[in-house]
Amino acid sequence: MNDLLLRGGRPWTPGSPLGTADILITGGTITEIGPGLTAPAHTTIDLAGALVLPGLVDAHCHLDKTMYGGPWVPNTGGLTLRGRIDNGEGRRDELGLPSAEYAANLLGAMISGGTAHVRSHIDIDPEVGLRGVEAVRAAAERYADRVDVQLVAFPQGGLMNRPGTGALLEAALADGVAAIGGLDPAGFDGDPTGQLDLIFGLAEKYGARIDIHLHDRGALGAWQYDLIIERTRATGLAGRVTISHAYAMGELAPDEQRRIAADLAEAGVSMVTCAVGDAPVVPLRTMRAAGAALALGNDGIRDLWTPYGDGDMLRRIMTVAFRDRLVADPEIELALRAGTYGGAEVLGLTDYGLTAGSAADLFVVDAETPAAAVVSVPVRTLVVKRGRVVARDGQLVAH
Repeated sequence: MNDLLLRGGRPWTPGSPLGTADILITGGTITEIGPGLTAPAHTTIDLAGALVLPGLVDAHCHLDKTMYGGPWVPNTGGLTLRGRIDNGEGRRDELGLPSAEYAANLLGAMISGGTAHVRSHIDIDPEVGLRGVEAVRAAAERYADRVDVQLVAFPQGGLMNRPGTGALLEAALADGVAAIGGLDPAGFDGDPTGQLDLIFGLAEKYGARIDIHLHDRGALGAWQYDLIIERTRATGLAGRVTISHAYAMGELAPDEQRRIAADLAEAGVSMVTCAVGDAPVVPLRTMRAAGAALALGNDGIRDLWTPYGDGDMLRRIMTVAFRDRLVADPEIELALRAGTYGGAEVLGLTDYGLTAGSAADLFVVDAETPAAAVVSVPVRTLVVKRGRVVARDGQLVAH
């Protein structure tokens, strides 16, 4: 049984004042939060006033591409989208990618940092087939009791311009992959109507979620937001559609940002921002003011696209807050909210949070406030998944 009594912590819920409370966990579920709780049969852990945060949600990463824990590989991908795609496909066989071992290495690091849920885009094309799905599933199975992994069938090399990819995406969905992805329907694939027809059609057929990489900048990017919003309304897929990266959103005029954010909220379309390099960040204040769902992710980690990254979502939250110039405590908490509750909304999690009835996925840090935790990125002193302690002091606990 996953039964714990966490005594004397300070659980954080967005918009609510911090206060000291006990957290009672029975069978992996939070059953009560309040002062002076008792449960003699439960294992008791004294938190001594430490801050308790809900499990982190990495809503955008690429586990199939990572070389985490492997030998150093100098980056040869360059800075263009086409160059990075070609480099990644050209060298993956040479380097043993996709690798279940590397993916598991990265998942282990994520877990020790308090990540409870991960959405991973998996490259699918006629050359690699579904090998990435198989590798990431094997890695996820190794840590099935410590983290939940949601897969996206992703046409990294193109869809309409890559014959055979559409059939493979459908095969992945038929095999249980939860979401279907897309890539720059206009700027890269050159056929926005065709790509959206295919993606939305398959999502409707298999009850899947949608997550489209959209790097296109300026007016071209904004135009595609409108296309996706209109398609979501027409198909009734509100709450199941995400636009990842959305670089154009961060560079549009404020009035246009507000218009798009309002349309996203009304249509039930979310965005994910990753603070990649110098690419624009989706404006957190604007999204929050409109009530539009926003999540965060690490994107590529130690792979053929980038040599950077460690999988720590709290560090990524700090990076996004820094890049979006969030400085007041309530603003910094917007980034923390996006990396927790925002990610849960994007992934469709229904039992998430620090409330009675929620899955007991949480972590503990020594920090004065939530904003201080984001800025200082402290060691996670305790990580709990479904009521089981899975990491202490930044290290996985052996089971």
